[in-house]
Amino acid sequence: MQSRTYQTTYAGLVALAPRRSTWSWSLAGLVLLTLAPAWFGAHGLNILTDIFVVSIGVLGLNLLSGVAGQISLGHAGFLLIGAYAQAILGTDYGVPSLLAIPLAGLVAALASLIVGVPSLRLKGLYLAITTLAFTFIVRHVVLFAEGLTRGSAGMPVEPLSIAGFSFKGDERFYYAALAMLVLFVLITLNIMRTRIGRAWLALRDHDIAARAMGIDLMRYKLLAFMVSAFYTGVAGALVALQTRFVNVDTFTVLISIEALAMVIVGGMGRTHGAILGAALILFLPELLNYGFAAAGDSVRTLMADRIYEVKGLMYGVVILLFLRLEPEGLAGIWRKSKRFWVQWPLSQ
Repeated sequence: MQSRTYQTTYAGLVALAPRRSTWSWSLAGLVLLTLAPAWFGAHGLNILTDIFVVSIGVLGLNLLSGVAGQISLGHAGFLLIGAYAQAILGTDYGVPSLLAIPLAGLVAALASLIVGVPSLRLKGLYLAITTLAFTFIVRHVVLFAEGLTRGSAGMPVEPLSIAGFSFKGDERFYYAALAMLVLFVLITLNIMRTRIGRAWLALRDHDIAARAMGIDLMRYKLLAFMVSAFYTGVAGALVALQTRFVNVDTFTVLISIEALAMVIVGGMGRTHGAILGAALILFLPELLNYGFAAAGDSVRTLMADRIYEVKGLMYGVVILLFLRLEPEGLAGIWRKSKRFWVQWPLSQ
């Protein structure tokens, strides 16, 4: 019986999608997402757009933490850099918004060298604390550089436009965010089947063995930081374009914790897991609202002033449940469910 898990040829091993069914399901999902504006209102579209934008940043963090094995809590700092780079390039220097998006990613990638180079010999908790400190440093730099960033007052952001076509509306920006997510998913899948992706996996699984095989650990660690920061900088630029205003108070340390939670819940090292994790974590507040509404007005009024504490509690509970019950995350649940139905009725 064919298990549909292992590949018997090198071509199948490096293929972007080893099975045709993967392309069929992906195309069907893309068609459904394209038709989503006809079914959802403005609130639903905003939630889906948030998922698309956040997923790009989570894909970058997944490459760094899930694939390369470098734990980082500096996600919020790179997101802030990308958002302010987009605002400064578009508002102050008149750079076209579409061109400013990759430039914002490059600025974040260059900024990653500040934390990446000193952290090359660090790992585990020490690396996490170093990247967390980087987030605090970036926030204070933005506040002090008032001549460039407007300090605590924030900055307006020019809307996304391509060849004179503006993406101001919710529906228009929804399609722009969806297109960017599809692009970065394809980039991620291609990176994973290259020498770089395989070197990151070797670095994560056993760095001493990777060094013995001739992999330059310092080079690939630094490259992982830069690629991850580029993804996050692009996500920050899209956040700025979506909200049309950036302020340092928006990019708190909690964002870094949420992003790491998305990677863990979705499945470390899995591309589709990063997207699933982002969707679940961003849907949690909506599920809480429905739960409070079903419980009655008294409970909803009681929890209205404690929504942020409840959110933090829910994040902790969800992470603990997945770490205890399903360490492979949503991607692992999907894989096991798929294997069960493929092998049915011989499934155990």
